[in-house]
Amino acid sequence: MSRRTEDEDFDTKIDVLRTRIKDSDDLNVQDAVFDKRTLMDLYSLANKGVIDALGGSICTGKEANVFRAIVGEKELALKIYRISTSNFNAMQDYLNGDPRFGNVKGTKRSIVSAWARKEFRNLTRAEEVGVPVPHPIAMKENILVMDLIGKGDCVAPSLKDVELETEEAKRIFEKIADYISVLYNRAQLVHADLSEFNILYDKGDPVIIDMGQSVTLDHPMARRFLERDIANVAHYFKKKYNVGSPEEIWEKLLKDKEEIDKEKAD
Repeated sequence: MSRRTEDEDFDTKIDVLRTRIKDSDDLNVQDAVFDKRTLMDLYSLANKGVIDALGGSICTGKEANVFRAIVGEKELALKIYRISTSNFNAMQDYLNGDPRFGNVKGTKRSIVSAWARKEFRNLTRAEEVGVPVPHPIAMKENILVMDLIGKGDCVAPSLKDVELETEEAKRIFEKIADYISVLYNRAQLVHADLSEFNILYDKGDPVIIDMGQSVTLDHPMARRFLERDIANVAHYFKKKYNVGSPEEIWEKLLKDKEEIDKEKAD
């Protein structure tokens, strides 16, 4: 088979995956997101039965685009980190202090791939201790496959796009405070970018997303990141709903830590 024929065959197979690139935003990012290496990795995931088809865009973030995907009857979220436009210096700041990934060096693609692996591992770790996150299914290079939060056209909105009654806001604030504590005390993780932008509201409960930058407690910036997460969450709820405070989150975190320490001592 000639090189040209192989390329044409590859392009035909990829077209089966790219079923509904619909709006102008999608068209503008196609070249940045779907470089040939990424398309090859998508085809590899399809060959392994991880995905059957790639659908339209869900959202565009600072470093990645999230698309719908399906496998059988199941809806998935497929997060593709952009190789060409990601902020590699910022990524390295979070990677270098993490003993799991501190030795990652080299090309832009290797850094982004490490970032995707990091998010997969952080999601897994959060899920293991009971924090609601998108269930991570697979990853390959700069592609992360997760369960879709929501269903059909009703993808779960971010907290910033939801209007809550005061009592409901108080309940959600307390749940998020609990998740911060569980992440810290049970998973030994700090989210490191927690705000109303990366908390989804699904069926009346918060779901934590975007954990690529999350760090272990031995990261030199872990404490500062924790302080920032707590300040961000408390500020949002206080400003919008007049509920919650940083002190409430710190109290929850420290109380849980004492209980865990007691469990270990017993």
